Amino acid sequence: MSAVAGVARIGRRTKDLTKRLSPGDIAVIDHEDIDRVAAEALVEKRPAAVLNASRSITGRYPNAGPRILEDAGILLVDDLGPEVMTGLSDGQRILVGDDGGVTAGGEVLAHGTVMDDAHITTALEEAREGLSAQLEMFAENTMQYMLRERDLLLDGVGAPDVDTAMAGRSVLIVVRGYNYKEDLQALRPFIRENRPIIIGVDGGADAVLDAGYGLDMIIGDMDSVSDRTLRGGAELVVHAYRDGRAPGLERLAELGLAERAVLFPASGTSEDIAMLLADEKGAGVIVAVGTHGTLEEFLDKGRAGMSSTFLTRLRVGSKLVDAKGVSRLYRQRISTAQLVLLAIAGLLALGVALWATPGGQTLLQILGARLDDLLSWFTGLFAAYPDTTAEGSLT
Repeated sequence: MSAVAGVARIGRRTKDLTKRLSPGDIAVIDHEDIDRVAAEALVEKRPAAVLNASRSITGRYPNAGPRILEDAGILLVDDLGPEVMTGLSDGQRILVGDDGGVTAGGEVLAHGTVMDDAHITTALEEAREGLSAQLEMFAENTMQYMLRERDLLLDGVGAPDVDTAMAGRSVLIVVRGYNYKEDLQALRPFIRENRPIIIGVDGGADAVLDAGYGLDMIIGDMDSVSDRTLRGGAELVVHAYRDGRAPGLERLAELGLAERAVLFPASGTSEDIAMLLADEKGAGVIVAVGTHGTLEEFLDKGRAGMSSTFLTRLRVGSKLVDAKGVSRLYRQRISTAQLVLLAIAGLLALGVALWATPGGQTLLQILGARLDDLLSWFTGLFAAYPDTTAEGSLT
């Protein structure tokens, strides 16, 4: 891949940086194990290159992000070191060489590894060998979480009182995870017909509004929700630590929204407590979009284990409908020929229905008479103007 030049946009949190990236910019991040959601957000902004101060694949697990960037034709330079974050200024024009060197103002500030297909393939193969250790951690975390949260899991003790009525209602929980946009689009008929209570988990709240739906509740630590969405009137449930500390409450206080919020102290993840809250408040069915349910997905989010989700799904049981991938399952592919046949079948069915009733028979007879008159008119018109082709032809 050839060298690229562009304006540097610097951000330690990738999800915040993507909000101010423009096509052709060079994203400068500090992100170990670039996950799939972060990579897809970067690809959507179409940067010329991505410079990572950390290692994009540490070997902890086979993360999908670097391959997504490489497949999109975006230059990824890896392991540049902390100097790339401190030595560059946001908005500064820089040059990224095909050898991984980063030049600004005629001076080489850092040098990293270009993550091409060969480097990514080798790194991912090595990372797959480390999954057994992650499975052992998962088993340990499951027992620890079960002991810490047995009252919540078994009896719902600790779930806060909320104003949103969920008893007997369908509840849609939206997390900004894999394929969440496509799955939300595919669920439009369900949302239109059932009008569920909609809960956005952190950044999933913005996804709900972007898709054109209303929002009943926001649950999470509030670090990735826009101010606009927080001020939108949805009920606010702040995920707090077991000791009562709630960093998200500080941000709400800055926005003047702290008095409207309730705390939910619990271990685990925000999407887990959203499911537990919906279940405890009597939801008839819980539909989850973008939630994380596999070991690879949880590692992709930088979590040590998925024990909380494993036990939460056991607790929620048959109420839970995981909508992950529904857009791919029901993706419509209707050809033009199928549409034509469908239209013909519809017209035939309409004709049979009309003929089966006296009023319909009368209507068809009138239409038939009109058609005969029209054909007679055309016949008379052609008779009045005989064919003169032979007379006007050249000999």
